[in-house]
Amino acid sequence: MRNYALVILLLCSITSISQNCNNTLSGTITDLHDGSMLIGATLIIAGTEQAVASDFDGKFTIPNLCNGTYSIQVSHPNCLTKGFSVTINGNTAKTFKLEHHLEELNQVTVAGKAYRNKSKTILENTLSKEELERFSSGSLGDALNSLSGVSSLNSGNTVIKPLINGLHSSRVVIINNGVRMEDQEWGAEHAPNVDVNAVGKLTLIKGAAALQYSGDALGGVIVAEATKIPVKDSLYGKTLLTAASNGRGASFTSQLTKSYRSGWYASVQGTLKRFGDFEAPNYIVSNTGIFERNASLGVGFNRFDYGITAYYSLFKNEIGILRASHLGGAQDQIRAINSDIPLIVDDFTYNINAPNQDVTHHLARLKGFKKFPGFGKLNMQYDFQRNNRLEFDIRRGEDKNDASLDLQLDTHTLLLDLEAHQNDALNLKIGLTGKYQNNYADPNTGVRRLIPDYNKYDLGVYAVADYQLNNQWLLEVGGRFDYTTMDVFKFYRTSLWDSRNYGELFPEIVVEELDNQVLTNPKLNYYNSSGTLGATYSFGDVYKLFLNYSVASRAPNPSELFSEGMHHSASRIELGDLRFNSEIGHKVSLTFQKENTVFSFSINPYINSISNFIVIEPTEIQQTVRGNFQVWEYRQTNAQLLGVDMDASYAFANNFRFHNQFSMVKGYDHTRGEPLISMPPVNIKNEIVYQNPEFNNIRLSLQSEYNFRQNEYPDTNFEVFIPETETTETVDVSTPPDAYHLLNFHSSIDFKATKTATLTVGLGITNLLNTSYRNYLNRLRYYADDLGRNFLLNLKINY
Repeated sequence: MRNYALVILLLCSITSISQNCNNTLSGTITDLHDGSMLIGATLIIAGTEQAVASDFDGKFTIPNLCNGTYSIQVSHPNCLTKGFSVTINGNTAKTFKLEHHLEELNQVTVAGKAYRNKSKTILENTLSKEELERFSSGSLGDALNSLSGVSSLNSGNTVIKPLINGLHSSRVVIINNGVRMEDQEWGAEHAPNVDVNAVGKLTLIKGAAALQYSGDALGGVIVAEATKIPVKDSLYGKTLLTAASNGRGASFTSQLTKSYRSGWYASVQGTLKRFGDFEAPNYIVSNTGIFERNASLGVGFNRFDYGITAYYSLFKNEIGILRASHLGGAQDQIRAINSDIPLIVDDFTYNINAPNQDVTHHLARLKGFKKFPGFGKLNMQYDFQRNNRLEFDIRRGEDKNDASLDLQLDTHTLLLDLEAHQNDALNLKIGLTGKYQNNYADPNTGVRRLIPDYNKYDLGVYAVADYQLNNQWLLEVGGRFDYTTMDVFKFYRTSLWDSRNYGELFPEIVVEELDNQVLTNPKLNYYNSSGTLGATYSFGDVYKLFLNYSVASRAPNPSELFSEGMHHSASRIELGDLRFNSEIGHKVSLTFQKENTVFSFSINPYINSISNFIVIEPTEIQQTVRGNFQVWEYRQTNAQLLGVDMDASYAFANNFRFHNQFSMVKGYDHTRGEPLISMPPVNIKNEIVYQNPEFNNIRLSLQSEYNFRQNEYPDTNFEVFIPETETTETVDVSTPPDAYHLLNFHSSIDFKATKTATLTVGLGITNLLNTSYRNYLNRLRYYADDLGRNFLLNLKINY
C-alpha cells in the first residue's frame, strides 16, 4: 500500500514539474479618462512574492507565470487601488486602467513639460497650477508670456493678448474648459476673457496641428483646463491673496470643491481684482486702473464609463484706457509721440474714467460622455456664450456717460466627437461642430457702429489618427473642413463706398442708397480646408524628434471685413475691406528634444508661409469732432514668418537649476518686399532657481530678461499739416524703441498651518531695477513708458 502511495505522489510531482510556468504577462497602465500612461504603478500578484512597477512609458512585464487565473492588485500614488482577475494561457498582453486623481493639493509640475495627448507630433508646452498662481493678480496673457515663442501684444498695461510665433488675435484659438472662446478676439485691443485663477493647467500648441479644436489657428491653440476632480469622498479648496505696490491694489481668489465616491461633485470659484492707476518709473500712468470680478460653478457626475457635467462662468472687467492717448489736434499727436512723458499726468486714483472698456462675458456648458467597450468614447457638448463689450469715449453734454460702442455677441455651439482606440497602436478621433453666432451693435450709442449687425453660421468636420508604427516611430495624420456663411447688414459712408469702388464690385448687395450712406446686405461664404501630417521619432531613452507639416485656412473676421470708424479702446480709426479672401498658411516645424533630470533642452525651428495674409498698419492722422486720431487700415499680402524657439534647463548643483529661453521670429511682406509690422524682437530669458523641498519647499528665483531692439520694420510714417504753424511735419509711428533689460525676483515658502492645511507665502519683485522702457508690441508706446518696479506679496492656503 505504501508503494502505491509513493507512485501516486511521484506522478503528481511529474505533472507539476511539466506544467508550463514560463509565460509572461505584459502590457500598460493608463489613465481611465484620457488614456495617458501612468509611470511607477505597482502590480502585485496575490499569494506570491512577485511585484513589478510600470516604466517611463507606462509598460510592465511579469515573467514566469503558469497557466491559470491570477488576482492582481494595481496601485499608483495618485490613483485608487484596483483589483483585476487575469487568466493566463501562454504569453498574455493586458491593459489596466486606473482612476487617476490628485492626492496632493500642492502638486508641483515643471513648466514646459510636454503632454502629447492633444497633438502627438508637436511639442506642447504647459504651465502648471503652481506656475499659474504666480500670475494671480495678472492675466492669461501675462502667464503665457513666460513660455518661449510667446509674446504679448499690449494696449497699455491691462489689455494683453498672447502672440504666438508672431501671430495673434483670430489666428490664436483659446479653449476655455472645453469651449472655444468667442469674445471679439478680432483686434489687438480685446484681451481674452479668461480668469487665470480658474485654470488648473494651461497647454500651448504652436501651430494648427490640433484639428479637433480648430482649423483656423495659424498661430496656435491655447487650452485652459480645470483641475481634475477625484472620484472619492473629499472636501478641499484654496484661497489666494496677492497685494501689489504698483497700482496699489490686490487680487483675491478662492475655490472650494466637494466630491463623492459615487461620482458626484461640485466646485465653486470666485476672483476679485482691484487696482488703481499704474505707474511708470517716473510718473503715474493716468486712467489705467482695473476692476475685475469673476465667478464659476461646476457640477457633475463622473463614472468610469459615463458622465455628465455642467459649467457656468461669469467674467466682468472694467479697464481704464490711458488718458493721454486721446488728444486734441494734430500738433498734440506729434507732441505726444515726441515727448518723453505723457501730455496728461494726473494724481493717483482708483476711479476709472473715459476712455475705458466694460466687458461682461457669460459662458455655460453642458457635456456628457459614454464609453462603449470595443468601440470608443462618445462625447457630446452644447455651450452658450454671451459677450457684451462697452467702450466709452470722452464725450460732452447729455451723452457724456453713454457708451460709444455697444456690442453683444451671442454664440451657440454643438459638438459631437468620437475617440476610438482601434488597438494598442491605432487611435482615431472624428468630430462634427455646428455653430450659430449673432452680433448686435446697439445704434442708441449715437456713434457710427464700428462692427455691423450680422448672423454667422459655421459647420466643421474633422478626423485625426495616430499610429504607433514601432517603438521608435509614431505617425499622425488629420484633416478638417469648415464652412462659414455670414449674413450682414451694414451702412457704408458714400465717400468710402465710392473710393473703394464697391458699387462696381458688389452692386447686388445694395439695399438702399441714402444721402450720404449706402445700406447693404453682404452674404459671404467661405470654404476652408485644413490638414496635418507629422511623425515623432524616439531614440535612446531621452531623445525625441518631432516633425510636423500643417495647413491652416482662416476666413477673414468681421473686424477685418467691416471696420469703419473709431475704435475707442485702441485710440485709433480702423478701416476694413470687403474684398478680402481667406488666409491660407503652410507651416513646417521641427523639434529636437532631450528630457533628463539633470539636463533638458528643446530646439524648435519653423517656417510659416501665409497667402492672403491680413495686416493692419497706420496710414494717416484724421481729424474728428473728438480730436485727432491715427488711421489704421487692413490690407492683404503674401507673408512668410520664420523663427526658432529654444528651451534649456540644467541642474548644476543640489537644489540649483538654470533655465534659459530664446525666441526669434522674422516676418516678411513678400508683396511689398519689406518686413511685417508688429513682429516681436529677439528675446532671451535666463533664470537661476534654488528650491529645497526638505526645507519648507523654499523656492528662490532671479530672472534676467533681455529684449533686443526690433531692427526690421516697415516705414509707415506719414506727413500731416499743422494749421497752427502752417507747416507739414512727419509723424513717426514706425521707429521701434530701444532694447531693454529687466530683472525679476520671485520667492515662496510653505508652512504647515494645520494637519490638513498648508500656507504658502511668496514675495516677488518685477522690474527690480525700476528700468524705464517702452515695448515695441505695446500699441500705446507712443504716449507712455511701460510699468516700473512692482512688489508682490502672495498668501496662499490649501485646505
